Amino acid sequence: MPFRMLNSKIAEAQVLPGQTMFSQRGAMLAYTGQVSFTPNIQGGQGGLTSMIGRRVANEATPLMTVEGSGTVMFGHGGHEVHVIDMAGDTLYVEADRLLAFDGSLQQGTMFMGSQGGVMGMVRGQVTGQGLFTTTLAGHGAVAVMAHGGVLELPITPQRPVHVDPQAYVAHRGQVQNKLSTALGWRDMVGRGSGEAFQLELSGNGTVYVQASEEKL
Repeated sequence: MPFRMLNSKIAEAQVLPGQTMFSQRGAMLAYTGQVSFTPNIQGGQGGLTSMIGRRVANEATPLMTVEGSGTVMFGHGGHEVHVIDMAGDTLYVEADRLLAFDGSLQQGTMFMGSQGGVMGMVRGQVTGQGLFTTTLAGHGAVAVMAHGGVLELPITPQRPVHVDPQAYVAHRGQVQNKLSTALGWRDMVGRGSGEAFQLELSGNGTVYVQASEEKL
């Protein structure tokens, strides 16, 4: 169910009979045809476990199930929209950055501490980003939101990428992450997160970064 960009802030999706998609509640701007929108209480295809995971992490981004036959236009808060095409791999994305995605994608959650250890947990406590990140796997398309557009940065073993945690949108590939500090712990007393904390991503893949550190 591919998306078509109408402009930088609105994505259009064709909804076909027998197919399902999910969107963030409040993301539908307009539609044509016979399309229904119902609250999704099961947390997408990840089921109850996925939903509980996000609620534990304070990331219970409400979803709508979209079904029927017609065309739907999605957008939210005037944010820039970026479409990511999935080809059997897994996308790790902040829950509040999700706008809409194919129902064919398998949804789940990943505890950031499983990759970053204690620093993954520190990331959630210090930066305001959740301890859990939503995962979407399979073949389909995902529309994400960002402030000021999205930049795709390649990650290679020879070239790890350091990202401000509040500018992080998503990543894909065989990537490990950990929180590093640009300053000593004494220097960070009384400081906001800012550039004192950096999310280091290494391995092979791509990281999607928004142009602003402002939260959605």
